[in-house]
Amino acid sequence: YVLGKIFNDIGFNTIEDTLFKELVLYRLVFPRSKLKTTEFLYRYEHKSYTEDDVYRYMDKLHSSQKEIVQQISYRHTLGILDGGIHAVFYDVTTIYFEIEQEDNLRKPGFSKDGKHQHAQIVLGLLVSKGGYPLAYDIFEGNKYEGETFLPILEGFKHKYKIDKLTVVSDAGLLSKANVEQLISKGYHFILGARIKNEPQSIKEQILRLRLNNGESVVLAKDGHSLIITYSEQRAKKDKHNRERGLIKLEKQVTSGRLTKSSINRRGYNKFLELDGAVSIKIDYKKIETDALWDGLKGYLTNSDMSKEEILDNYKQLWQIEKAFRVAKNELKIRPVYHRKQRRIEAHICINFTAYKVYKELERQLKEKCADISP
Repeated sequence: YVLGKIFNDIGFNTIEDTLFKELVLYRLVFPRSKLKTTEFLYRYEHKSYTEDDVYRYMDKLHSSQKEIVQQISYRHTLGILDGGIHAVFYDVTTIYFEIEQEDNLRKPGFSKDGKHQHAQIVLGLLVSKGGYPLAYDIFEGNKYEGETFLPILEGFKHKYKIDKLTVVSDAGLLSKANVEQLISKGYHFILGARIKNEPQSIKEQILRLRLNNGESVVLAKDGHSLIITYSEQRAKKDKHNRERGLIKLEKQVTSGRLTKSSINRRGYNKFLELDGAVSIKIDYKKIETDALWDGLKGYLTNSDMSKEEILDNYKQLWQIEKAFRVAKNELKIRPVYHRKQRRIEAHICINFTAYKVYKELERQLKEKCADISP
């Protein structure tokens, strides 16, 4: 009664296939395989669907209804955001598969779940302020995340004829090529900056700032603005993480398990150096240098918003992190029991729709001042 009404209020009931609604709602309340869903429907609602019925519908969903689903979600989001959509937030996650052989879509790559040995796909998601889902797409598992956002962004902008759009994303998408493409296509952007990788002259400026808790400064960089902020809480976290990583390194060095292959730039291995042919030791001067950056964070932007608006918009990125967390934990987006690309895409579409219902349930609970979570 509750989820079905919200499903209809959003407008998803304009898709007349009743199986679509069943698959979406049971993704929320009983997130299992499609076969288990049909068993649940038969046992508790006396609705009889075969596995072939489900697969035939998923093929239809992929071929003709995926775009309709995203349009419905967009129109509804536009209705609940009175000021319209001027800023969008983008991020990616990875979904791994427990298969032995890769294919054209499922390929090993950098896994957000730490499953680097598994074939995977990359899922890109675009949301509005408040975390309401707008658009998505999937990519090959070995695709660099910085190459995923422009196709989704361009498709979204042209589909809905949006003239001015600000895109907000984390440092993973910050590359010279991406920034140049955003500028050439007329986008405003707010991107997390890798301030430790800046040219030496800018790094020296940053370290001379001596900011207090909550303070921020705007520096000029290549015709853009580089906003630097300082947080005592972030400084404590940076220090804690480094000390924890150092303890682990010291144990490994003492045990003699580290070899030349351990010298790379991943994680806290950056504090290691070769001493002679095979001996490995920790470079404590690098640790002291790294500590100078504790609590500092940067944001690169060409936006004409105020500094406060820029920082406020960037803080909204936690909403997209929450979206991925809900998809993986509550909606059980994986394991994916499909092999063909069109059915994998249909599975993602069902999860996208279920998350939209989840977000609208959350919004209505908040609007009604309810003290219960979705």
